[in-house]
Amino acid sequence: MELIKVAIQGIKGSNHHQVATDFFGDDIELLECNSFDAVVDNLLIGTADKGIMAIENSIAGSIIPNYNLVYHNNIHVIGEHYLNIHHNLMVMKGKSFDDIQEVHSHPMALLQCKEFFKAHPQIKLVESVDTAETAKRIKDENLEHIAAIAPKMAADLYDLEIIADNIQTIVNNSTRFIILKKQNKVLPEEEINKASLRFITDHKRGSLATVLNVMSDCNMNMTKIQSLPVIETPWKYAFFVDVTFDKYEHFAKTKSLMQIMAEDFKVLGEYKNALL
Repeated sequence: MELIKVAIQGIKGSNHHQVATDFFGDDIELLECNSFDAVVDNLLIGTADKGIMAIENSIAGSIIPNYNLVYHNNIHVIGEHYLNIHHNLMVMKGKSFDDIQEVHSHPMALLQCKEFFKAHPQIKLVESVDTAETAKRIKDENLEHIAAIAPKMAADLYDLEIIADNIQTIVNNSTRFIILKKQNKVLPEEEINKASLRFITDHKRGSLATVLNVMSDCNMNMTKIQSLPVIETPWKYAFFVDVTFDKYEHFAKTKSLMQIMAEDFKVLGEYKNALL
């Protein structure tokens, strides 16, 4: 059986890796990318079959550039996955808290664990490109006085010891990831109950409200709305919207009306709602 090639931002042991295995299982070939742009590039040139991209966090909010990455490269959203984020402090086996001089991790991980380290002002916090990258470097370079904040998967992969688990300030910390493909995956209509849309409205009073009212009249439940400026046209905004629905026929009606009412209307993806 040929393995599915999945492009992720980050390396093995990262949260993107965890989402890839949760969504596709263990029988995958992982393509490690140093940026979200590289994930999209791998999809476009065909070296990856699927891609994983974080799109919003329950604490930090939306990762705004990723919306435009999907739209401008004509990439399709074929699914979504929610991951509860657990930040763990890990070191080389045999080392303890007293051995730590520096903690390295992604800036967001450091920010979300800031309260924990207030009690340890002697420890220097250092930003790195990825949570799992530091864990791998500790293993590869025998870094005795550096700790990483990373997922449990990283500790397992790189043979590290977790000396403090769930050190994030806010316990309920969840990230939504979208699953991407170059060509849209066509699911049976009865299985589709969520969609991601992008459109522009006229720069007139009430234009957006009119569009949203039409969605409501068509029994759409809007779960997300994000506005981004249209770079080419000052003071004009594109809206990225996620909607859920009970019947595909209601969504089909919404699409037909939106194509008439909104400018540059595009369906970015039709898929299953992961929260059901």
